[in-house]
Amino acid sequence: MSRCIIGVGNRYRSDDAIGPIIAERLGGIELTGDGAQLLELFKQSNEVIVIDAVQSGAPPGTIFRLDANETPLPREMFTSSTHAFGLPEAIELARTLEQLPRTLIVYGIEGENFTAGTSLSHEVSEAIKLVVTQIEQE
Repeated sequence: MSRCIIGVGNRYRSDDAIGPIIAERLGGIELTGDGAQLLELFKQSNEVIVIDAVQSGAPPGTIFRLDANETPLPREMFTSSTHAFGLPEAIELARTLEQLPRTLIVYGIEGENFTAGTSLSHEVSEAIKLVVTQIEQE
């Protein structure tokens, strides 16, 4: 597999569904954020794009595009994960093992509501459209 799009999140925690929704629209893979699964996909692909909800204190719907080959992810942004070994940890382990894909881009979209439910915040819905378009153009 040369290009892999991975949406990380939980469809039943409101804005945490960002990653799975975008992955579905782009024909990608949906994961809950388990680091071991991410590591395996990193090994199988030359180019990986990961999409996840973040909590950084920025306004809801803010889009972050991070090149994980250039710099470690700010762990404090990815606090909505329920996994102790999640996306930032998987990337750093892959870096240590020299198993990062040639290209590893992470899109983080600032969420607002992470409570149980399936409705998205308005700003998040708008950001999803923008990220889908941006990934399609990459």
